[in-house]
Amino acid sequence: MAKVAFLGLGVMGFPMAGHLVSKGHEVTVYNRSSAKSEAWVAKHGGRHAPTPREAALGQDFVMACVGNDDDLRSVCLGPDGAFAGMDPDAIFVDHTTVSAQVTRELSAIAAAKGLGFIDAPVSGGQAGAENGVLSVMCGGDAAEYEKAEAIIAAYARVCRLLGPSGAGQIAKMMNQIAIAGLVQGLAEALAFGEKAGLDGEKVVEVISQGAAGSWQMANRHKTMLEGKFDFGFAVDWMRKDLGICLSTAREIGASLPVTALVDQFYADVQKMGGGRNDTSSLIRRLR
Repeated sequence: MAKVAFLGLGVMGFPMAGHLVSKGHEVTVYNRSSAKSEAWVAKHGGRHAPTPREAALGQDFVMACVGNDDDLRSVCLGPDGAFAGMDPDAIFVDHTTVSAQVTRELSAIAAAKGLGFIDAPVSGGQAGAENGVLSVMCGGDAAEYEKAEAIIAAYARVCRLLGPSGAGQIAKMMNQIAIAGLVQGLAEALAFGEKAGLDGEKVVEVISQGAAGSWQMANRHKTMLEGKFDFGFAVDWMRKDLGICLSTAREIGASLPVTALVDQFYADVQKMGGGRNDTSSLIRRLR
């Protein structure tokens, strides 16, 4: 059993923190909206704190799953930030998808304070968080990772250290790049079949067993055909992630032509009022 703080109780963080309790850890939570913290405690037990610093006091690990670079800085830094409350040798584990730049910045600040820092963005969506089967991509010091891995295991199906600080975020960018192209390809295939008059469900039953098969096809084709998108990973968040990918690509001289195009397609979905739709809503603009 470890003493763990969890900062950020959104659709991902809420169930992830709950899995820590089910594995026997002593958990303190913080959320910008205290109502969510109170709801989490009512469901899972533990306790909630009014600031990240107070949540981090006396904890072995501080996990975070917030929104973006600025959100992460706000829960880490300043007099009420987690770093101000953490004991030396405590480890901060960041599950937020952010830029590698802010990861390295915060990792350096943490190291100067004698704290550990692991960037550990996740993939698997809300369902993966609820079922405790997330894929976790990590960057940081190997010894610190080894300690944190046992805690992350509460909600991970697979967890790997992929390199130094920032490597986890680069891996998450690769994940989002791959997803963007897959979803667009699936959307085009299903819309094409509709125009041609074929039964998409029957076609997918066949082609999903061959080289075209993917997680997206298995888990999203039915709702795409039905036009249901009020769930899952939101377009607004995907555009935030793809923005990080494209910015990083410019920095390192990488070419992402398909990603740039799909990012603009997601912008079209936002203009259609679909910012909170699941990412599979790309098919909307093809209809």
